[in-house]
Amino acid sequence: MGAFKLATNLTPAGDQPKAIEALNRGFAKGMNRQTLLGVTGSGKTFTAANIITTYDKPTLVIAHNKTLAAQLAQEYREFFPHNAVHYFVSYYDYYQPEAYIPSSDTYIEKEAMINTEIERLRHASTQALLTRKDVIIVASVSCIYGLGSPANYEKVNLKLTVGMDLSRSELLRKLIDIHFERTTADLNHGQFRAVGNTLEVMPVNDKTIFRLEYEGGKVSAIIELDPVTRGLRGTPQTIFIFPAKHFISNDEDSERAMKTIQAELEGRLKELDKAGKMLEAERLKRRVKYDLAMIREIGYTNGIENYSRHFSGKMPGEPPDTLLSYFPHKPDGTPDFLTVIDESHVTVPQLNGMFAGDASRKSTLIEHGFRLPSAKDNRPLKFDEFIQRVGPILFTSATPSDYERTESQQIVEQVIRPTGLIDPIVDIRPIIEKGDYKGQIADFISEAQKTIKIGDRVLATTLTKKMAEDLSEFLKEKGIKTAYLHSDIKTIDRINIITDFRRGKYDILVGVNLLREGLDMPEVSLIGILDADKEGFLRSETALIQTIGRAARNSAGRVILYADHMTNSMTNAIRETDRRRSIQVAYNTEHGITPTTIRKMIHDITDQLRTEHEKAVNEMVKIDEELARNNPKQLLKLKEDQMEEAVKALDFESAALIRDEVFKLQEMMGLVKGKGKKGAKKAK
Repeated sequence: MGAFKLATNLTPAGDQPKAIEALNRGFAKGMNRQTLLGVTGSGKTFTAANIITTYDKPTLVIAHNKTLAAQLAQEYREFFPHNAVHYFVSYYDYYQPEAYIPSSDTYIEKEAMINTEIERLRHASTQALLTRKDVIIVASVSCIYGLGSPANYEKVNLKLTVGMDLSRSELLRKLIDIHFERTTADLNHGQFRAVGNTLEVMPVNDKTIFRLEYEGGKVSAIIELDPVTRGLRGTPQTIFIFPAKHFISNDEDSERAMKTIQAELEGRLKELDKAGKMLEAERLKRRVKYDLAMIREIGYTNGIENYSRHFSGKMPGEPPDTLLSYFPHKPDGTPDFLTVIDESHVTVPQLNGMFAGDASRKSTLIEHGFRLPSAKDNRPLKFDEFIQRVGPILFTSATPSDYERTESQQIVEQVIRPTGLIDPIVDIRPIIEKGDYKGQIADFISEAQKTIKIGDRVLATTLTKKMAEDLSEFLKEKGIKTAYLHSDIKTIDRINIITDFRRGKYDILVGVNLLREGLDMPEVSLIGILDADKEGFLRSETALIQTIGRAARNSAGRVILYADHMTNSMTNAIRETDRRRSIQVAYNTEHGITPTTIRKMIHDITDQLRTEHEKAVNEMVKIDEELARNNPKQLLKLKEDQMEEAVKALDFESAALIRDEVFKLQEMMGLVKGKGKKGAKKAK
C-alpha cells in the first residue's frame, strides 16, 4: 500500500480515466515533463490527486498567487485527509522591499508585517518534509526564495524524552540558541515559560503547549496541553522541538561569517574609493559596521538576510537554499519528489521573471553603497536553477504556453467533462454601426436582454477600467441591473458583487479581466467580448480561450466576439473551441449524454474564500465602543486572536478586515501612528 490515501466518493469520469492512465504510464516510463491540458470544469485537481496517489512520493504544488494556493490546499486536504497537506506562502501581510531611487535621491527602508500564523504554517511545512513521507505542500512562487539550510535546521532540533538527563537551565539555554523567546505572559509560537520545576514551550509549527516537569535534574514527565482551555491532550514520551527561525547557524558559523563580512567590506571600500565614490563608501562602512555590532550583541539585525551567503558558507553566485531543498533527494542528489505547476501558463512566467526584478533592485542598492555585493545572493532562484532542483513536473492548464508544449514529453488532453457540458457556441459580430446594425453596444444589449428574460446572467469584457465603468453606467440608464468589476475594487467587495450577481441582484457583470480564480458562475449563459480584434494581452489567444471557457458551465452557453476583422488570436481561439466542442458533442452522442447546467449553491463562490468564522466576524465589524473605552487592551487581544484564527483557516479576506480593526485600535491606544508615507527618506 502506498503512503497517499485518496479519500473521496468521486470516481473518474469523462476524460479523467484516460488522462490518469496516460499520465501515470508516462511517469512510469521516465517522462519528466508532462502536461495535462484540461478544459475549464474538467476536474484537473482531481486528476492530479490520482496521479499523486500512484506516484506515491512527496509532492509540491505551485500556484501563482496566495488565494489560488489556499483554494488548492483546501481541495487537497479534502482529497487526502489522512496525509500531511500543508500551505506555504510568503508570510508578509505587508511588504515594502528596501530600495533606492537615484533620480530623487530617495532611500526606502524595508518595511514588513509578518503574519505569525502563516509563519507557523511555513514551519509546519518544512518540519513535515523532514519527518514524513506522505507530504503535499501547496505553495505560491515564494517557494523559490531563500529559506535557510535544511541541514542546519534539522541538526539543531531538540529531541526531548521522558527520563532524559537534561537540566532545566541547560534546556533554557538550548531553547534560546534556537531562537525561542522567554516570556512570563501568555505563550505564543516560538516562546517558552519557566515556573518552578516546570517549563512550558509552544513549538513554532503547532498551536499546542508542551509542559516538561523536572525531578532530580531529569525530565520526569511531558504533558501536552490545549493552549486555550489548558485541557490535557496527551502524555507523549518523546517530542521534537525545531528552531523558531529557518535561518539558523551555530557559533562557529557565526564567527566565520563575521570575518568574511568584514573582509568583503574592506574589499568593497577599496573599490569605491578607487572609483571616487566617497559618499557611497562612507555610507556602506557605517551600515555594515552597525549591522556587525548588532549581530555580535543580540545575534540579529534588520536586513540580516542580506548576509545570508556568509552564514550559509556558500560561494558567491551560488543558489540559495529554498523550500525545494527540504524535499527528499536520492543518494546521488537527484530530486525525489513530484511537482505540479497549476495554471502553468501564468505560473511558469512568474517563476521565470522573479530573479530579474530582484536583481535590478539589489544592483541599485549595491551601486550606491547601501549594501555589500553579497546581498545579491539573497535572492530567488533563476528559472534554470529551479528546473534543476525539481524532479518530474506535471503542468496543468486549459491553455498551455509554448514552454510547456516544447518541454513536455507528453501532452494529455482532458476535454470531456464529467458533467457532459460542452464548450459554448462562438459568434462573431461587427463593432461598427452599419445599415440596420447599430453597433456592438446596441447588439450586446439586445442579446443580453434575451438572456436575462430566461433567467440567466451575462458577462461583458472591456479593454479598460474606464470602459467597464462607463458601460456599466450606460446599462443602468437603460434599466438593466449592472455592476462592474476590476482590480481597484477590494477583494471582499469583489466577492460580494459576484455573490449578488449570482443571486440575481445584478443581471450583467462588466469587467476588464474576468479570468480570476473563483469566477465559477454556472448562471452565466452569455459572454460578450467587446473589441475582440484589439490584439494584446487581454485579447490574446490564451485570454480569449480562457474567457470563452467561462460560459462552459451552462448548457446554453454562448459567446459573442465583437470584431471588424479577424486576428490570429481570434482565429486560433475559435478553431480550438470548435475542435473541443466537436469532440465533446461526439462523446455525448455516443454515450447518450444530455448536458445539463451545473447547479451550485449560491454561497459556493464565497465559500472558497470565506468560512463560517468570517460570517460571524462580519457581524462584529464595528468596534465595540464600550469595550474599547473600558478595556482597550482586552479588545485588542480579542481582535488579534480572531485574526490569527481567520488566517489559520486560510480565510485571508476576513483576516484583512480584522487587521484593519487592529490598526484602528492601536492608533486609538497610541501604540502606532497613522500610516502615511512610511519608510521613505532622503539618503543624505
